[in-house]
Amino acid sequence: MKEIVIISGKGGTGKTSVAAALATLVKNQAVVADCDVDAPDLHLVLSPTIKKREDFYSGVKAVIHTDKCTHCNLCKEKCRFDAIEIVEGEYRVIPLECEGCGYCSYICPVETIELVDEKVGECYISETHYGSPMVHSQLGIGADNSGKLVAKVKKEAKQLATEKGIEYVIVDGSPGIGCPVIASLSGADYVVFVTEPTLSGLSDLKRVWELTNKFQIPAGCIINKADLNQEVNNLIEEFLQAEGIDRLATINYDTDFQSAITNGISLIEHDRTKWGKVFSEIWNKIN
Repeated sequence: MKEIVIISGKGGTGKTSVAAALATLVKNQAVVADCDVDAPDLHLVLSPTIKKREDFYSGVKAVIHTDKCTHCNLCKEKCRFDAIEIVEGEYRVIPLECEGCGYCSYICPVETIELVDEKVGECYISETHYGSPMVHSQLGIGADNSGKLVAKVKKEAKQLATEKGIEYVIVDGSPGIGCPVIASLSGADYVVFVTEPTLSGLSDLKRVWELTNKFQIPAGCIINKADLNQEVNNLIEEFLQAEGIDRLATINYDTDFQSAITNGISLIEHDRTKWGKVFSEIWNKIN
């Protein structure tokens, strides 16, 4: 089984469009995993049918059992995150402010504060309309531990691929270089960067390559909207050559990207004749 992770240094480069196109192209040869858990949108294109839903718990939050509370004010006074408020004379924990450090529970003289496991999201195993299994998730609003949820999604995708004898896992990762991206890269066999010819695109490509290189994972790059700035495009190509990064494709600006996303379909479904050839060449190079 081979795991291919598609990431970008910044948002808006066309990363999800590329992931959706490759997933649609190879169909049931791959399990698709959406690891952009903070802002998942691959399901908007692949329209999966959810077959299994599982709550995801990570970290703890404090809960005050008011029936035993003596209103000593110690927890409110000592909470460095200002996560405890008084509502109608009762002490309450503000969930979005609580960091789960447990100090309030530790100092409570009557042991009325409990640390409970926090549900921070949901994980789904689905089936796409073209036959490929898909693993995706939704992180709760303001929830932490996105890296752990990414690890959960990847684990489920690999297990599904093993059970079904599927050769590839295609991962749509997060933009940037934070915890979700690090979790996405762990265990990958090949990384695909999607970038654009802007100064920020080049800068972020260098940052995400620096991170990927620390994992010693081979990588290739797709330059999208390549004709928008030929000067920066040339700089990107020089960088790829100097660092030994495969240039998988150079794609000029095309409104098909917007049209496909607007209609909730992949580029392959939007125009198979045109984009089937482009992404078949990309897939062959990745292989």
